[in-house]
Amino acid sequence: MSVDLERPRSVRTRRGWFVWLALTSVAIAVYAPFPYLTSSLASLAVDDGGLAANYVSRPPAIQAALYLHIVAGGLALGLSPLQLARRVRARAPRLHRVVGRVVIAAMTMGGLSGMVLSGVNAAGPVGVAGFGLLGALWVVFPVLALRAIRRRDVRAHERWMVRGFALTYAGVMLRLWLVLLLTAQGAAGIPADVAFERAYAFMPFLCWVPNLVVAELYLRRRA
Repeated sequence: MSVDLERPRSVRTRRGWFVWLALTSVAIAVYAPFPYLTSSLASLAVDDGGLAANYVSRPPAIQAALYLHIVAGGLALGLSPLQLARRVRARAPRLHRVVGRVVIAAMTMGGLSGMVLSGVNAAGPVGVAGFGLLGALWVVFPVLALRAIRRRDVRAHERWMVRGFALTYAGVMLRLWLVLLLTAQGAAGIPADVAFERAYAFMPFLCWVPNLVVAELYLRRRA
């Protein structure tokens, strides 16, 4: 009896987490690129500084990589929940394949552009290491997922895509961590510009390493 009662609770918990991940992913996928697609870098740098100020004076190639990263990351983040949904895989396999191709391409482009941007990031050498490694893995994981499904290894494909989504979700966690760290420092009376610089120094690894750890724990428990 205890097993029968526990199973529905576990299903509800998984569904709740999936809804949370899907909603936050879609929200950031829309919210994050919007300012960059509706305003110039110069106006964004003047209005609120932040990351836009780091790229406004960069060469055109770097700025192009920034916009590619924003658009590709938004696509990967917004479409990944649809690609990972079990009902879509079961009831609309053709849609799953189409969305999967788009997500894999978006992850790959986001990772390549992310590696380019890591060399001029606002966090210094730590950012080069953290964001550079994130970009590299963001390319490797979807490529391995594609290779797995081409040899019809569905289980390996699913596992690599879960890991890829964990990296993609860095776009959400970076902003959540920044809000938490900025709020804590603001409560301590630290000026906003200093607080942002201190908080962002943690982002190159904090925004994605815990995600990947959680994904691995989930995959092991599921196995």
